[in-house]
Amino acid sequence: MGSAPSTQKLLDDIRRTFPKGVVSNAYGTTEAGPVMFGPHPDGRAKSDMALGWPLPQVEVRIIDAAGKEADEGVLWIRTPANMVGYLNLPEKTREVLTPDGWYVSGDVFSRDASGAYTFVGRADDMFVCGGENIYPGEVEHMLERHPDILQSCVVPVPDELKGEKPYAFVVLRKGATLTEEEVKQYALANAPAYQHPRRVEFMKEFPLAGTNKIDRKVLRERARELWQQTEAA
Repeated sequence: MGSAPSTQKLLDDIRRTFPKGVVSNAYGTTEAGPVMFGPHPDGRAKSDMALGWPLPQVEVRIIDAAGKEADEGVLWIRTPANMVGYLNLPEKTREVLTPDGWYVSGDVFSRDASGAYTFVGRADDMFVCGGENIYPGEVEHMLERHPDILQSCVVPVPDELKGEKPYAFVVLRKGATLTEEEVKQYALANAPAYQHPRRVEFMKEFPLAGTNKIDRKVLRERARELWQQTEAA
């Protein structure tokens, strides 16, 4: 599996459907190569959501907001496949390539005690609610553990007191019925209170971008419009 973050629920569903199947969760970038992580050479076990350990000739760093190496932060990558730059975009190239050849991915990763790496979310998707950092992927994974929720997408809406608050779009499984309040209560019972969506909108399906990934930009704009209408009412 690749291209977009997986969830524990999706992995569990795959295992039930294909009990003899083996799932490989891959991560790569156009700028630095198609696969960065794999199994540990000694066969060390990893958690389901972890991608694994860096492959041979793949160098990685995790850099936090203070610019120091840490166990959670933005992933930096240096491989023989690293690009030399974006065509005719020198400023953008300087933003993501360091002078010594590291590609700054913009993806937030964590590293556990065994050295295995796990994708957390996009740095530019992260928003702050009352001083707390919220990575939408973490909230979405939590919501999708609900047996009636097929997909979720969480985006920020502006708030004068908190800065930004989470707003959730949800696609239910066929035949399922949930109310907005039930989704909120589920979130409050299964995650920190600041992560719970302040509004929930149900959709039949999500809009997709050209890459066939959920178009967060469209949903973010829709959430802000609906939120402003609610606040003005």
